[in-house]
This record gives sequence, structure tokens and C-alpha cells, in this order.
Amino acid sequence: MKILVVDGLSGTLGKSIVQAIKDTTPDVTVIACGTNSVASSAMKKAGADIIATGENAICYQSEQCDIIAGPIGILFENAMHGEISPAIAAAVSKSSAKKYLIPVSKCNGKVMGVVEKKVKDYIDELVQSLIQEY
Repeated sequence: MKILVVDGLSGTLGKSIVQAIKDTTPDVTVIACGTNSVASSAMKKAGADIIATGENAICYQSEQCDIIAGPIGILFENAMHGEISPAIAAAVSKSSAKKYLIPVSKCNGKVMGVVEKKVKDYIDELVQSLIQEY
């Protein structure tokens, strides 16, 4: 199974996702794509198997993976202070991969009905879902 983790800005959320996945399911391949080199580097330090940076890498890897994980903003054009380009948002949303999205309110969107909780709790939920699927 190939899991693509996409993040931007400082890569803190992506780093936490990568670390949680590798801690619980170390034999899956985690591909980490950052919108910038700082995000990619953070996810590499967390144990990602493959890292890449930028729009083209995210668009390409979106078609190569089974699962995409990251903040919900990866679906919104210009989210993350403009780091999510229209091409990235389109590639992620068009991908046939399952999406595991963390509802972060900084992404110009709010998912109604979602209970507000700590990011760590959402990551734990994401990992439990992956384990069930795996």
C-alpha cells in the first residue's frame, strides 16, 4: 500500500501523520510531498520512505498512491496561504485514492457536523482507519 501525505507551511501536521503511520504500520510505503522544502524536510525526519517537493510532485504522486492523507485544505485552491495551487487541489480531488483529511479550520473551510478535537486525536483516528483498511 502506498500512502501519500501532503502538507505545506512548516510541515508540522504532515510530520505527525507520517510518524503515526510509520509507528503503527511500518511496512507501508509513505510518500511525503510538501508544497515547500521545509514541509518535505519535516516529513522526511518523521520517517517518510520517499519525499518530494512542489506542485508537479504532488500532482504526479496523487495518481500513484492508494491513499492520500493531509489537512483538508489540500482540496481547496489557494489554501495554506496560497501554497495549494489550483493544480494541486484538482489533482488531489480527482485522484481515485481514498482521502483521509484532517479538518483544520485555517484552510478557509469548515466541515459541518465535525466535532472539534485536538489534531492528535484526528491523527489517531486516521491511523486506526488505516489499520482497519490495511
